[in-house]
Amino acid sequence: MFRRFFKKIKALPNHGKEPYLSYYKVLGFYPDRIDLYIEAMTHRSSSIRSKKGRWANNERLEFLGDAILDAIVADILYKKFEYKKEGFLTSTRSRIVQRETLNKLAMDLGLNKFISSSTRNMAHNTNIYGDALEALIAAIYLDQGYKMAKKFVYDKLIKQHLSIEKVLKNEVDFKSRLIEWGQKNKVEIEFEVTEASYDDQNNPTFISCVKAAGIEIGNGKGYSKKESHQVAAKMAIKKLRQNDELQEVLVAEAKKGTINIVLEDDEKIDD
Repeated sequence: MFRRFFKKIKALPNHGKEPYLSYYKVLGFYPDRIDLYIEAMTHRSSSIRSKKGRWANNERLEFLGDAILDAIVADILYKKFEYKKEGFLTSTRSRIVQRETLNKLAMDLGLNKFISSSTRNMAHNTNIYGDALEALIAAIYLDQGYKMAKKFVYDKLIKQHLSIEKVLKNEVDFKSRLIEWGQKNKVEIEFEVTEASYDDQNNPTFISCVKAAGIEIGNGKGYSKKESHQVAAKMAIKKLRQNDELQEVLVAEAKKGTINIVLEDDEKIDD
């Protein structure tokens, strides 16, 4: 209690001053160690030299924030869904902490106005915003402790900008869903990057295709291999849902492949 009171007294001279005021509007409290928050918003392309002489950016804080965010979301879900099994909790946490969600949350918070970066790739689906959000959570943890970090995640992110119920309804990880369908129906699913190039702004782009039982059923383009896989999987799932006959063909092709393998093995045994 005395420690908290002392920190409030210590922070009083900074109230209403920049950059403390700007961070207060986002966090809901005044930071004690403002240097942590500035570092959290510094992309490696704009690294700054610290007082100790090392070049500092948000990569180390991002590493720590990733682990803390996982723990906080697991804590919240464990208490919210008392009777749900481990698989449900793991899947739900993955949907909440995935980069697409974190990028959006960071934008909703307005972190794009704080980030210092000289990269040309920020306009695309990079992870700069989500990485900065994780780094911010680490800064809160180091500055204010776990309890305040959890309060920030729950009050500022989940309650204001993210509905867990909506997350449960949204099908985001198309690649995992497609692989699960393949395992259930004994159909081999393969992803392959077919083209890698650069766009007009020199950002890397990838085109991938997905095959089921050796038949191409989807393709997609993205600014990372992972994104191109997701786009291809989304197309494939849409085709499968709209075409029951295609599902039957793929399952039949998969069975043919199994039969051929068995015959080849039998022939080897006879020899």
